[in-house]
Amino acid sequence: MKLLANPLLLRAALVFFCALSAFLLGLFMIRRLRKNIAKESDISDGAAPSIDALPLHLYNTVIQQLKQQKHELQVQSQAEQTRARTSENFSQTVLSNLSCGVLVFGSNGLVRTANPAAKSILGFASTTGMSAEDIFRGAAVHSSSLASTRVFPDETREVPVRVLDEVHLVLREGSKRREIEADYQSPAGEKRFLRMTISRVPASDGGLLGVACVINDLSELERIRRQQELHGEISAEMALQLRTSLTTISGFAQQLANNRDPDMAKELATDIAQEAAQLDRSIGGFLTAKRPASVAVGHAAK
Repeated sequence: MKLLANPLLLRAALVFFCALSAFLLGLFMIRRLRKNIAKESDISDGAAPSIDALPLHLYNTVIQQLKQQKHELQVQSQAEQTRARTSENFSQTVLSNLSCGVLVFGSNGLVRTANPAAKSILGFASTTGMSAEDIFRGAAVHSSSLASTRVFPDETREVPVRVLDEVHLVLREGSKRREIEADYQSPAGEKRFLRMTISRVPASDGGLLGVACVINDLSELERIRRQQELHGEISAEMALQLRTSLTTISGFAQQLANNRDPDMAKELATDIAQEAAQLDRSIGGFLTAKRPASVAVGHAAK
């Protein structure tokens, strides 16, 4: 009791108790802190493989999808190329078997393609890269076509319209379609009569890809037509000559009927015979010359 009554000893005991309590509390906090750190370390160690594995899985998935898309694009591209080749082959086959010529000028004014009929009609072995001026040269639009002559504003004279002018009119000035007939001479000097349709080749965006010329050779039909016109003129002339001869013979016959002089009658009879012979020669020659033309017209109609 005396010891507890001593204030110094009591104070020392109290300090010792507080220090021991603080030590125990610190020890408890350290242990708890170590446990928390250990738990966090375990969580970090367990989550690390998942974090590394997740991007790798995504990369593999993305790569597989890209490979699949690449394969699909390759298949689609091959299918489109096959369709394009089929369409091109079909177009080439159709153009190659057309009886009319097809000549296509690009936007630069040079020939891009020409089918065999066009080369044969125009008389060229190859037309690729040639211009309208090189091909048609001085070929003029036929007088039967519309606008076969053109008047310049600063001049009073009229000049023939050339085929290349019509091509440039569609290519440069935007005219939609021109139908013309033209007298053409091939490089070998062969004269031909052509009927042409000159049209624009529009692009998908509304622009102009070039100009297409569809060419028909009407030389034989034109020859027959001109021959028929010539025979028509000859027929009219022959009809006038026949009428004149008949009038002459009729006049001689009337004179012969009213004449009693044997010598005069003999002379009139001779004149009638000569006029009839001349008429027979003219008509006979005309019919003989006309028959082949009629046969040719019949074959052309067939």
